[in-house]
Amino acid sequence: MLENLLELVKQNAGDAIINNNNIPNQHNDEAISMAGSSIFDALKGQASGGGIGNLISMFQGGGQASSGSNPLVNGIVSNLAGQYAQKFGISPAIANGIASSLIPMVMDKFVNKTNDPNDNSFDLNGIVGSLTGKGGGDIASLIGQFTGGANDKQGGGIGSLIGSFFGK
Repeated sequence: MLENLLELVKQNAGDAIINNNNIPNQHNDEAISMAGSSIFDALKGQASGGGIGNLISMFQGGGQASSGSNPLVNGIVSNLAGQYAQKFGISPAIANGIASSLIPMVMDKFVNKTNDPNDNSFDLNGIVGSLTGKGGGDIASLIGQFTGGANDKQGGGIGSLIGSFFGK
């Protein structure tokens, strides 16, 4: 998953990183790598911190990832901006502008690719498996672990499992 995520960042890094004079060209690859790692680390932290339901909801929401009210995306932007300011010696405002223009766009495309049946670069089971270290990542059984063994015997599929996770 991380390789695909880095490729997604690279595909969208044009104006934010590659064509940006504030990040010297010899550091473009490093800046891209930092962005990809920041996203992956934040998602992994969310999953290991008990927020797997929030992640699944975000990925199934289809495009809500970059919402200004999404604390996960805001955290990634803030973290990455701090890294850019420190690493490249740019002002915090410029670093924040770079991260703010890149991360929401990448997250939206990440969510959209995950939901696109014609695009197999990302799938929810693989993402959850990568973040939790649970192999192939069976979403239903994983949600069952976090809902105290909730199962799907009453029907409703994954939606009812997610609903039970959020108390609905």
